[in-house]
Amino acid sequence: MDLRTTVERAQRLTQLHADRKPLVLPTVWDVWSARTAADAGFLALTVGSHPLAVSRGAADHEGQTFQEVLAAVRPIISAVDVPVSVDLEAGYGQEPADLIAGLVEVGGVGLNIEDTVHSDGGRVRSTQEHASYIAGLRAAADDAGIPVWINGRTDLFLHADETAGVLDEAIERLRALEQAGADSVYPVGIQDDDDLLAAVIEAVAVPVNSTAHPVRHDLGRFRRLGVGRITFGPLLQFAMTDAMKDTLRPWAP
Repeated sequence: MDLRTTVERAQRLTQLHADRKPLVLPTVWDVWSARTAADAGFLALTVGSHPLAVSRGAADHEGQTFQEVLAAVRPIISAVDVPVSVDLEAGYGQEPADLIAGLVEVGGVGLNIEDTVHSDGGRVRSTQEHASYIAGLRAAADDAGIPVWINGRTDLFLHADETAGVLDEAIERLRALEQAGADSVYPVGIQDDDDLLAAVIEAVAVPVNSTAHPVRHDLGRFRRLGVGRITFGPLLQFAMTDAMKDTLRPWAP
């Protein structure tokens, strides 16, 4: 994909975040799912690490190399005319500049980056470490002249025994990610808790990303809460799996 097209798609993704409240990016995993979502009218997509890995017979949690991920997402991005963001887990051990260079080379214009480093024993980055990594991504994207959308994710709620007890720490981390240059922030694991979502949304100035289940959740609820961005993680693929089983069951021996 040529640089001009990549820049235009990156600019379009930025504008869509401003225009859509919330912006829904279906989480896709191959050319078929990407084309299906685009044909359904969605104006931007994201490739999820879990569904991508499952579709390729690989393990999630950095069970693929960065080069393998790039090779897998290249045809997905090329197959559609809409901006595509890519879940790059914790960065696959890459320096920020190398991560941005690889993403841009295959035409990706957004990325999701988390603070659980699965390739390093599943440790969780400190607030400063995660913010520094995102600052490096922002600087690299700026140097490349491409407004790559950076979605800064934290897994603190997933690792906590009591989600309410980690709220202050999570807010501190999300604010640090915002200051470091994240365009949106993604506190994973609180999509069913109105109070936690509202507290996080109130605490930051950038859009807050929430996971959603395409069947069990309601778009209107997220809109009322002020969620700025919605992705499905592996839940769209799970829903498609359930639908496929229901379709095939009458034909099973």
